[in-house]
Amino acid sequence: MSVARVESGTSRVRWSASRSGNRVGLSTWPRRCMVRPPLGWDVRFMKELPKLILTRENIQQGRTPKELASRCRSGALVRVRRGVYVDGGVWRALKPWEQYRVRVSAAAETFVAPTIFAWHSAASVWRIPTIGLRHPVHALTLQNDGGRSRAGVLRHYVPKAGLKCVRRDGLLVTGRLRTVLDIAAFSPFVEAVVPIDHVLKPDVAQGLPALTKQQLLAGIDGNYTEAAGRRIRAAVAFADSRSGSPGESYSRTLMWVAGFEAPELQHEIRDGSGLVGYTDYYWDSVRVAGEFDGIEKYVKPEYLNGRTISQAVVEEKAREDRIRALGNGVVRWVWADLMAAGQLESKLAAAGVPRRRARSAR
Repeated sequence: MSVARVESGTSRVRWSASRSGNRVGLSTWPRRCMVRPPLGWDVRFMKELPKLILTRENIQQGRTPKELASRCRSGALVRVRRGVYVDGGVWRALKPWEQYRVRVSAAAETFVAPTIFAWHSAASVWRIPTIGLRHPVHALTLQNDGGRSRAGVLRHYVPKAGLKCVRRDGLLVTGRLRTVLDIAAFSPFVEAVVPIDHVLKPDVAQGLPALTKQQLLAGIDGNYTEAAGRRIRAAVAFADSRSGSPGESYSRTLMWVAGFEAPELQHEIRDGSGLVGYTDYYWDSVRVAGEFDGIEKYVKPEYLNGRTISQAVVEEKAREDRIRALGNGVVRWVWADLMAAGQLESKLAAAGVPRRRARSAR
């Protein structure tokens, strides 16, 4: 891939080319719509990547490939991909989504030509949450041969015209807007909404502004086929910046697909003593509150606010008691319920959450 110019910061890679044929093909549209184990942003990302141990550097320092293989067998090292290793203890301590991010950097170390990472790989660099744990590394190619996969890297064809990228953490990646649009274009609906919900809010930790729905929709024309554009528009229309975590976003899409009425998000509840809190979901017609219990509620310092985990659990129980005392029902679920097919649907149905009526019955 020949790059004419890369500008740092809001860097862009530019090629000279005609503007014809600038539509992403559908050859890589996934035919499956099964729910995979979730990857969420309700857990903290690692502050820095573990050191990558490269075969070529070890050989320069006098170590042999046989020595590296021996250390892998002992568990001292883990091979991330051919020619790239990390410390075994460090690797095993990483969460799956952190290991995926390391795989992206490992792939970059083995490529000779400039490479633009895209889809879930770009999202991992931007720290945008996605659904799924076993994604390949995604990169772009200018060869319109339907995309090729080799050594765990899936390449997607894009035309030269208008292609832009950003240098982020030392890697070339698609911009935030293009990244979430690509995921929405080629992922099932239940997975597409999670990253869009995220970018509709400012990323305070990284100092990134919120994107608007208007910006997202403006990025469709000329870059995607009509079918892909419809998928993106459906996900953008459904997205909601009030969603507090990826688990809440994912839950909401599963509710919709299961046919339940759309809940009110971040519903305020008060009693005689004042504000009780804000529930993740609320169905006013049946007075049922829904709560997704992500791990951040009981682990993250910004949520604990100086409390111990046990204190947070006790206070959450007291909060639920106050909600129930007002005549409300409460239904709770965790990630495991989202991973088990039909589990969330069963819980909501048992709690009396209403289904959407057929159009003919409205």
